[in-house]
Amino acid sequence: MKSSILNTIANLDKAGKKMVRAGIVIVFLWIGGLKFFTYEADGIVPFVANSPFMSFFYETPSDYKNYTNKEGELIAENHQWHINNNTYGFSNGLGILLIGIAFLVAIHNWAPLASIIGSILVFILTIGTLSFLITTPESWVPHLTDHQFGFPYLSGRGRLVLKDIVILGASLITMSESATLYLKRKG
Repeated sequence: MKSSILNTIANLDKAGKKMVRAGIVIVFLWIGGLKFFTYEADGIVPFVANSPFMSFFYETPSDYKNYTNKEGELIAENHQWHINNNTYGFSNGLGILLIGIAFLVAIHNWAPLASIIGSILVFILTIGTLSFLITTPESWVPHLTDHQFGFPYLSGRGRLVLKDIVILGASLITMSESATLYLKRKG
């Protein structure tokens, strides 16, 4: 009985790889689709505005704190600033990119080489997302009245970003799996 259970568990890697790939596809499709909505575009502003690699997409990234909307809040003056700042243009472009990457990762069985490229893009984007832990002050609990602030106290945004370590590892699995399939078919 014990050996049977352990053998079953030992053979879960194939199902696990399918779930990892499906997870990347679902997350990138869903998050990519949300990038077309105001609240999601507003929510990524601190990350983009503070990033030395992305802030150039915005017109006036350093002013973002004056025009912050909470999730579900729509203040007309702030919304207009975001329109002028290119917040929504950048977010729409990012959404298209994320959906495209999800598609590439999903077509593994039909186009493994394209799927490798998708997984490489997942890896690169995830490194970029993890960099927000360094560049975005809002990733850490601020010093307000509690004595627990800054590193290692992740804020809600920081906890969201930290989870991308799992996606980083998952992209290596999907990349490797697609490369194996490509080489098998080529050889």
